[in-house]
This record gives sequence, C-alpha cells and structure tokens, in this order.
Amino acid sequence: MELNERKEKILDAIIRNYLETGEPVGSRTISKNSDLNLSSATIRNEMSDLEEDGFIVQPHTSSGRIPTDKGYRFYVDHMLKQIDEREKKVSEREELIIEKMDKVDAMMENMAKVLANNTNYATMVTTPKSMGNKIKFVQLSLLEDKQLLLTVVSDKNRVINKILDVEEDVNQEMIVRLNVAMNTALAGLSLEEINLGVITALTKQAGKMEHLVNEVMQAITEAIATEEQMKIYTSGATNIFKYPELSDKERASKLLTTLEEKSQLTELVKDGDDSTGIQVYIGSETPIQEMKDCSVVTATYELEDGFKGTIGIIGPKRMDYERVVETLRDVKEQIKDSFESKTALNKQARKALEDKTKKAIEQITESANEVIDDSVEKGASENE
Repeated sequence: MELNERKEKILDAIIRNYLETGEPVGSRTISKNSDLNLSSATIRNEMSDLEEDGFIVQPHTSSGRIPTDKGYRFYVDHMLKQIDEREKKVSEREELIIEKMDKVDAMMENMAKVLANNTNYATMVTTPKSMGNKIKFVQLSLLEDKQLLLTVVSDKNRVINKILDVEEDVNQEMIVRLNVAMNTALAGLSLEEINLGVITALTKQAGKMEHLVNEVMQAITEAIATEEQMKIYTSGATNIFKYPELSDKERASKLLTTLEEKSQLTELVKDGDDSTGIQVYIGSETPIQEMKDCSVVTATYELEDGFKGTIGIIGPKRMDYERVVETLRDVKEQIKDSFESKTALNKQARKALEDKTKKAIEQITESANEVIDDSVEKGASENE
C-alpha cells in the first residue's frame, strides 16, 4: 500500500522513537522531537489513518501507538529500497577497479621489479588507495553471546569483515534494531563525515543498545582505516652497491634497512607537481635521513574515483634524471591503461559480491520479521 509523504514521515518517526525507547509513541512526542512542523492535532489525525490502515496499533486505551508487523514491514522495505538504489549508482569505473583489485598486488610487485631491472636503481611502488570510502551497508551478526561479526560494504563495493568482542550479552532482537539504526544513520557517509552529531543521533536511535554504539563505531573506524592503508613494494635495493658514492657499508646498510622495513617510505608518498605528477628530491631535500646521499624521483599515478598511488626511483644524485622522469611518465600511463584496458566485468567476482550483499540484506530482513512476529505475539498475550 502506498502512503503519502506526510504519512511516511510520521510512520518513520513513530518507528524510530519506538526502536529507541521501546515505549508507545504519542502525537505530542512526534511533534516535539521531529522536524515535521505539524501540530499534534494534525499528527493525531494522520496516526488515526495509519492505525486504520494497519500500520500502527494502540496497545492500551490511553497510550500512544506502536508499529504493527505491517508497519515494520513498510519501514524495512523502504530502508532496503534505499540501499538498492544506492547500489545501482555504482559506476562502471568503480566496478572495473573492483575487478582489478584482486590482481593489483601482484601487478605492483612485478612493476617494482621491472623498473629496478630497467633502470639499475632501487624502486618502490605503492598500491592504489582511495581515501574517503563511504559506507553503503553495515550489518552486525551474532556469533556468540558476547561476540559479533561486523560486515561493512563500502560505496566502491569493498566488503570488510571484523570480529567484535563486546562486554555485555546481546540478543538477536537487539542486533536487528541496532542494524536498522546504523544503516539509517551511517549509510552514505565517510569516516570524515561521521561527526559528534551523527554519533549522538545514532546513540539516541539505538536506545537501550547505546552502550554498544561506541564499540561498534570504533570497530567500523578501524575496519575502514585498515582498508584505506596502502601496500609498498620495493625492489633493486642491491643496485645501490653499483655506485661508488653509495657503496659505503654503513650508509648502504642503513639505506637497505629503510627499503626493507618500508615504514619511512610513506614520507615519499605525496602528490607531485600539479602539471606533471612528478616530484624530485635531491640529496638533503629528501625527507628520509637515510637517503640524504641519494636522489629520489616519485610520480603520482591517479585513477578515477579517487584512487591514487606512488612510483618511486631511488639512486645516486648523479642519476639520469631525464630517463628516470620519462620512465615514470610511461609507467604512469601503463598503470592507468592496465586498469582501463578491460571494460567487461569479471562476472563471477561481481556475482559473488552481489550475492554476499544480498544475503546480508536478507539476513536483516529475516531477523526483522522474527522481531515483528515476537512483538505481535507479545502484544497478543498482553491483550489476553
């Protein structure tokens, strides 16, 4: 059954309030705690229609209303429809990058080796990373009384799973309500957009489960932050011994350690010159102390949808800069072409991802139905 926009908003407000408090919701509560800008009398009239249509029910003569199974169903279906609409907006480029992501580590590792062999310098190549991943879908699943499985699907269709240990026992009904609250509050947001206001609103929606919100939000933050971390591949470290000015054992040992441990190399991962994407560090300009006797040339390669990575060549200050820069420009184009060369999706991988997301949505729907049934049975027994 179709509802007009005003009735939808009122039903939405009733269900959100009920999920938060577990108490019947009156017209005055909606008038005070929502942005509908409607009088209590108008809301009462609309609530009367919603009750007549079977979306809400008045459990006691003098109390407010609570959702019926039909009301819950409308709310859940509406939420899932919004998720489906967001899924349909995934662009062909995003899908193509997903297809290539499974192969990208091997490709970048090989790229570092090829560069080292062709230039006779040390090289580094990072995997592309995308900052600002947005949340498409979040689901908590109950593993044990104090253990949950958190599944986060990003707007680029990356699926992240994380085990979450909680301090208090939780049940399936609590999980369903928290899933609804989380998807309502977080869908479409990046980590940077999840501010205090969003968390406060989510905490209110969570109601009796507010103690779980901080734990879940911390887990989501860690999961997405891990997803946004890049990998660095190096090769040709021993090439530095070919150059007398870099062959001093102590200096060479420190440089080798830096290349092997990789943690300091993140200092080189910066956007290059706006016009060329190339950054050249000569001697003392290099941000890494162990490379002060070297020159480093880096290039930023950029793919669509915000994916970026860095290619770097480390050698003596007397390196062939022209050749190195030309090589890096060529490699930038090769990386871009490798991601753009195929326009067809890997259907099997795509289907597996869609099946996983669909299954997650079905689990929430199934769990919501169970909560609805339990609520109806509980209401029936109370009326008896």
